[in-house]
This record gives sequence, structure tokens and C-alpha cells, in this order.
Amino acid sequence: MTEPDRSFGYDRIADRFMEVRSTSGTDLVQHWAETLAPAAAVLDIGAGHGEPLTKVLIDDGLSVSAIDASPRLVAAFRQRFPGVEIACEPVEESRFHDKKFDAVLAVGLIFLLPADAQRALIDRVARVLTPGGRFLFSAPRETGSWTDLLTEQTSISLGEAEYLKCLEAAGLVFHSHHTDEGGSHYYEAQKAIG
Repeated sequence: MTEPDRSFGYDRIADRFMEVRSTSGTDLVQHWAETLAPAAAVLDIGAGHGEPLTKVLIDDGLSVSAIDASPRLVAAFRQRFPGVEIACEPVEESRFHDKKFDAVLAVGLIFLLPADAQRALIDRVARVLTPGGRFLFSAPRETGSWTDLLTEQTSISLGEAEYLKCLEAAGLVFHSHHTDEGGSHYYEAQKAIG
């Protein structure tokens, strides 16, 4: 019996994904990384093969850990960044390396999860952030669902109002919206201090 694909189809299309992954979001993540303390501990959730966003974090001198559920993408990540800690596991089951982080990045991931798993992920991210820790994730402002062109899997956006509600319930203070050059939308939040 075949194991289910816990990578939401990305392991099956890993080679194609690595070929077509654009650099959209690189400038935005670069700017965000520059606002973090030197050598801050950062978790990249859904890091894929590490290009281009994890590389931005590493090049900025941050202490990076990563998670991705695709064995093929994780293998490619390990070839590119042999000194960077990465776990090959579904984010829904991840222990986040049993660490606390100053910042968490989740680009192109949250909307792959079922609605309840998205809410749970936001709550779990809040628990691993240090006080004042930062969270940047991408998700549409609109509520809805669509079929991903590469994986042919359904993606779900809870929409701006629900994401803001989830952040607040998790003890995260919404900071700002961002849009990258490819039109993807990002939410930036911070864990309350004290």
C-alpha cells in the first residue's frame, strides 16, 4: 500500500517546481530579514528546496532552521545548504525542532492546509515564537478556494478577516500587509511582549 503524499502534491512535481519557482517574494523577504536582529533564530516552514527564500535568510546571517514535507525537495535543500537544519515532515505534525524562534516565515504554505489545520498552525507558530517574535506568511486577502496549477490540489484561503482573527486569538498582533512583485499577499504579525 502506498503512503499518502503529505506534501500536498509537491513531492510528485518536485523537479518541475524547482524548474519554475520564480524569484517573486525575494525582495520582500530580504527587507523583512533585514529588520530582524543579527543572527536571529528563524524557522522557514515549507522551505522546499531553499531557493530563493531560505537562501535570503541564510545570506543575511540569520540562524535558519527549516521544515518541508517533500522528501525530494528536502534532499535538494540538503545538497544546497548542507549546514542548515531541515526536518522532512508534515507541518501539521512537526515539533518545530523543539526550539523557540525569533521569527517564522511561511510562504506558499498555509493555504495548502485544510481550514482547521491553518488555524492550528497559526496557534502553534505563536507558541514557538519568543516574545516580540515576528511571523510573515503568504495567503490571499480574499476568501475562497482554487486548484493549484502545478499540483492540481485544492488550496483554501480563509480570507483577511479570518486570518486577522486567528492571529489575535493566538496572541499575535497584526503589523502590516505586503504584496510582492508577483501579486502574492503577505501578512506580518508580532508576538506580544509580556
